[in-house]
Amino acid sequence: MSRFHIGLIINPLAGLGGPAALKGSDGVAEQALALGVEPKAAQRTRTALEQLLALRERIEFVTYPGAMGGDLLAQMGFEHRLLGQLGDEPSTADDTRRAVQHLQDAGAALILFAGGDGTARDVCAVIRDGQPVLGIPAGVKIQSGVYAISPRAAGELTARLVEGGLVRLASGEVRDIDENALREGRVTARWYGELCVPQEGGYVQAVKQGGVESEELVLADLAAWLEAEWEPGVRYVFGPGSTLHGLAQNLGLDTTLLGVDVIEDGQVIARDVNEAELFALVEAHPTYLLVTAIGGQGHVIGRGNQQISPRVLRAVGLERLRVVATKRKLATLNGRPLLVDSGDVTLDDAFPDAIRVWAGYREELLYPLAR
Repeated sequence: MSRFHIGLIINPLAGLGGPAALKGSDGVAEQALALGVEPKAAQRTRTALEQLLALRERIEFVTYPGAMGGDLLAQMGFEHRLLGQLGDEPSTADDTRRAVQHLQDAGAALILFAGGDGTARDVCAVIRDGQPVLGIPAGVKIQSGVYAISPRAAGELTARLVEGGLVRLASGEVRDIDENALREGRVTARWYGELCVPQEGGYVQAVKQGGVESEELVLADLAAWLEAEWEPGVRYVFGPGSTLHGLAQNLGLDTTLLGVDVIEDGQVIARDVNEAELFALVEAHPTYLLVTAIGGQGHVIGRGNQQISPRVLRAVGLERLRVVATKRKLATLNGRPLLVDSGDVTLDDAFPDAIRVWAGYREELLYPLAR
């Protein structure tokens, strides 16, 4: 069984300064421990992970040793791999940053991190563009918009993703208060960046029909988004299918229903190309590859679009592959993952556990994918 890979990072010192009335934990963890304050970050993480126990056969965690994740996962019986090394001292901000880099390299579809705004800053400092993360609130002050409303909510949202529910991606701000100034009675907050955070998708009302979306309106919205975001000199490959053909029609483009077409600067530069022609067009040119899912079945690669071969996929780069599908089409899968079957097992194994889906105007979903 293909497992969904989740990264886990716990800042074991998060939240210590709250019970000690120290207005935060940055730089005062040892003082809080000396006052007898017990760490709570692991317990709050446990609350989140308890929502995943019924799915543990479908999940593999990647994490750091000891109190940063390995100990808790072992206690709870989750399959996990340990990365990196820790010394005997309590973990540091540098440990968090290294852990984030290692979990990204390991291909985690989602990185869960437990902490406060300081931890979010450390994550933000080294995260790659588009890497989905979700905070488990365990700190004293939670100003950043990258945390779930509670540990339980973080677990429930993660379970929804693993089960194939519709999970929307959004940008969340990372903000932090200057704790030294706060202890002197001054409140000064700074913006440190944004993280890509999953949120519950659900059905969004496009017309007044009790939340049932209109595919025609969704394609019109997607066309408006894409038209506003065309990157000059970048090529956009439209795969076959009625979804992408309808999107092209809304853009005023004459594409083929069952063929592969290439667009650049808002114009069709090649229609109904074969594999060799497509490879020549994308081999040394920045490109986005747009495909759709077969309704009810879920294949995005390897069914009806063999022109998009393994060498084409490698030339474009999997990070520049986007699935275009309405939420109604995804709902026909009944929670089953999207599928890839490129004919190259090594390439299939390189696909992420969850893939970005364009589902509406500036609306991206994160949806599970299986090889």
